[in-house]
Amino acid sequence: MPTPLEQRPLDAGRGFIDFSNSYAALPDNFHVRQDPVPVAAPRLIRLNRPLAAELGIDLGACDEHTLTAVFSGNAVPPGAEPLAMAYAGHQFGQFVPQLGDGRAILLGEVIDRAGVRRDIQLKGAGRTPFSRNGDGRAALGPVLREYLVSEAMHALEIPGTRALAATTTGETVFRDGPLPGAILTRVALGHVRVGTFQYFAARADADALRKLADHVIDRHYPHLMQAQNPYLDLLGEVAARQAALVAAWMQVGFIHGVMNTDNMSVAGETIDFGPCAFMDEYDPTKVFSSIDARGRYAYGNQPAAAQWNLARFAETLLPLIDADPTRAIESAGALIARFPDEFTSYWLAGMRAKLGLGVALEEDMALARSWLELLHRNECDFTLAFRRLCAAAEGDAAALRGLFARPGEYDEWAVRWHARLGLEPAANRALRGGSMRRVNPAYIPRNHRIEEVIRAAVERGDYAPFDELSLALAEPFVEQERFAAYAAPPGANERVLQTFCGT
Repeated sequence: MPTPLEQRPLDAGRGFIDFSNSYAALPDNFHVRQDPVPVAAPRLIRLNRPLAAELGIDLGACDEHTLTAVFSGNAVPPGAEPLAMAYAGHQFGQFVPQLGDGRAILLGEVIDRAGVRRDIQLKGAGRTPFSRNGDGRAALGPVLREYLVSEAMHALEIPGTRALAATTTGETVFRDGPLPGAILTRVALGHVRVGTFQYFAARADADALRKLADHVIDRHYPHLMQAQNPYLDLLGEVAARQAALVAAWMQVGFIHGVMNTDNMSVAGETIDFGPCAFMDEYDPTKVFSSIDARGRYAYGNQPAAAQWNLARFAETLLPLIDADPTRAIESAGALIARFPDEFTSYWLAGMRAKLGLGVALEEDMALARSWLELLHRNECDFTLAFRRLCAAAEGDAAALRGLFARPGEYDEWAVRWHARLGLEPAANRALRGGSMRRVNPAYIPRNHRIEEVIRAAVERGDYAPFDELSLALAEPFVEQERFAAYAAPPGANERVLQTFCGT
């Protein structure tokens, strides 16, 4: 009879996940076949049943023991082809030619109920050939953080990986001290990164680069297959998705914290929620990540960081874009140079919605920027200010004015804002407050709340705060009296100044 630490496949007749794998079919230099490393005493602490249903996973075909075994890596379900992906990357500007999945295992892919191909990956599943002397494991705190933030981003309608399950391992990992181990099962449109392309470019492997680009086009951008120059158009499509994505981050005060090229998905999703955080008071220089000592990825630097990463992506595609290096550089360079305007277009569209503006006018940029400058000078809470602006648009500015150290400054700006609102069609005015509340969330995963959840789970084994915060974040645009406390910024003794990646 197998012990709990022995890897074992499930009975093929009990399959409950319908795998349809494509990355595993790529050549061996793209990945390493690797089963998850079994753990001692796994326990399933959260299963995202709505997401499981969306993925077509038949939960009725198995019991909790089986689910726990699969989502802890102690059993490999039929049809899975576990592997660790190879990639490289620039980490804080320094190129590392080999990184790869050091603690993640791609179980396989499924076609969801909408016909979209999605990856299922275990994070914290043990050592792989890419672990670089790491233990390949994850601590409970970072797993809970990623679960909460990734699901919150989904509720905020921002593209990102999803959390399918979280399990504890019954084992201890050591970071600054001993911590309970855990594994996150995450779902993504794909796990190919800019760093995946860099891996093969660094090896001058033109054949692999072409195979990788063709795989990405086939999976994420199939309309490019008939394009005159599909590889140049691939660069343009990835850049457009990144512009939209980073603009969406900026609208909710999200700071990724570690925008290395190995953390930029070519599918346009937010990926790798390590030392990420949401701003409380607005400050474009805000940094939370403990490993971002120089503020490379500060809130206000994120658009420029994305453009820098895209330039690195462009470099890998040059041999595919044109056999003539000069022409390739000119074509790719023109697309990269376009990024700031593309980003600004998405950002301004989002800001108009947040400010209650439905018609685009030239003066809107200055109005939006002056609003943010006003928040910065008065150290106003970013989320709360925008949410209370919804009521101000309906004529009740009392709560909003209370956020400002110098309310008179708000009053001066409000004169301009109301004059601009007056230029909107009458139909827009009647629906303004409701439409603003659909884009200005009441609830975000505030750092101090996440830390409360982690402390309760790590120190007391208490998951009730995790469950409660998950519920509050599930409908971020709908105010509910029971969750009123979750809308409040931290008190002076609750402020979180640093976040950690957990590796």
